[in-house]
Amino acid sequence: QVQLVESGGGLVQPGGSLRLSCAASGRIFGIYPMGWYRQAPGKQRELVATIHVNGATNYADSAVQGRFTISRDNAKSTVFLQMNSLKPEDTAIYYCFMTMLQRDYWGQGTQVTVSS
Repeated sequence: QVQLVESGGGLVQPGGSLRLSCAASGRIFGIYPMGWYRQAPGKQRELVATIHVNGATNYADSAVQGRFTISRDNAKSTVFLQMNSLKPEDTAIYYCFMTMLQRDYWGQGTQVTVSS
């Protein structure tokens, strides 16, 4: 069994910052790609960013490039998402994922609300 637990969400004013964390635990056999999706109200879940085993990163949404930074701590099986210059359109539930042996594992999600 593999569990992913996110933390760090909350309410922030436009222009503010948040740092999301996601810790994986359980039967994990090595280091695997991890990343973040988000789902805004009334919209489909969309990929935000991925970080690979070698540390290479991909940002799927051009709207977050330059504002969001994904990183990882392999020793702790943890992935982070530093979000700066937040905008109201960043409001969503953020889900972390890990792809291990061709199977995706998901966290329960953490709410990020950007509002004045």
